[in-house]
Amino acid sequence: MLMKLQLSLLIVLLACGFIYQFTLKSSSLFPFLLPYKAQQGLEALLGHGRSIVFLETSERTEPSLLVSCAVESAAKVYPEQPVLLLLKGLTNSTQLPPNTTSPALSLLSAIDNVFLFPLDMKSLFEETPLSSWYTQINSSAERNWLYVSSDASRLAIIWKYGGVYMDSDVISIRPIPEENFLAAQASQFSSNGVFGFLPHHPFLWECMENFVENYNSDIWGHQGPYLMTRILKVWCKLRDFQEVSDLRCMNLSFLHPQRFYPISYSAWKRYYEVWDTEPSFNDSYALHLWNHMNHEGMAVVRGSNTLVENLYRKYCPRTYRDLVQRPAESVKWEWAAGN
Repeated sequence: MLMKLQLSLLIVLLACGFIYQFTLKSSSLFPFLLPYKAQQGLEALLGHGRSIVFLETSERTEPSLLVSCAVESAAKVYPEQPVLLLLKGLTNSTQLPPNTTSPALSLLSAIDNVFLFPLDMKSLFEETPLSSWYTQINSSAERNWLYVSSDASRLAIIWKYGGVYMDSDVISIRPIPEENFLAAQASQFSSNGVFGFLPHHPFLWECMENFVENYNSDIWGHQGPYLMTRILKVWCKLRDFQEVSDLRCMNLSFLHPQRFYPISYSAWKRYYEVWDTEPSFNDSYALHLWNHMNHEGMAVVRGSNTLVENLYRKYCPRTYRDLVQRPAESVKWEWAAGN
């Protein structure tokens, strides 16, 4: 009997040792990915400096199809990095809103490296030049508050923690190989729809200072792409792009318009058309779909063979599979969601 007990104990000890060694090896193989679900805190995730960040500055807590596709595509392209969606209307970061009927929110929550958090602007702006501006501003009197507050939030969060900010109508198609970069919308003009920096980069600090000193919310884009362009021209002597090559200045890169804007804003409807030969986008890292131009509410329709449908099918397959409807189904689904 004693020998049987000793043998059993030995087996248990060997099994424990094996599990312990396997855990150590697994941790060394996947040092960044494994802690994700154990570290649910926003600060812990952002502290790695490699997050992909999306923001929603309205009270909306039901992501659109395009937001779902943007977030899913980023999670797919950056599987070992946290992808964060911060929503102003979300009040609890540990669970979905009670009685949520949002299929997109449920879909995104189920992706391993996607995290949903409330957007707390007051806390976010602390210890930045934006703090005094935010405490004094009357947001209800601001005609472009959703855009302006988003412009401010993206500057603060990337300055504080580093990482990549993306607008929620940007579909990722391959990894961005740069750490400190701005995305050219056109020659000598920067967008603020995609940018990335290491923490505490002085370029973003200057942007935040200029944001406050030259504040004018009545001009659309004055606090966003025009701001980025103003500061970039102070930092760099800009010139026109040559072929598909990026410009480098100081310790940042100004990426060619083909990287994110191969289809310009004036041609945005091309995304919703059928192409004889679809573009390869071989020179692009992501695609900005210009959703703010889509006043007609053009949508992705299953079976339409439009460029945007094929992008969804390839780069956000879960969103396409679960959320994109056929025309007849779309009417029924929209009525049910509204009801």
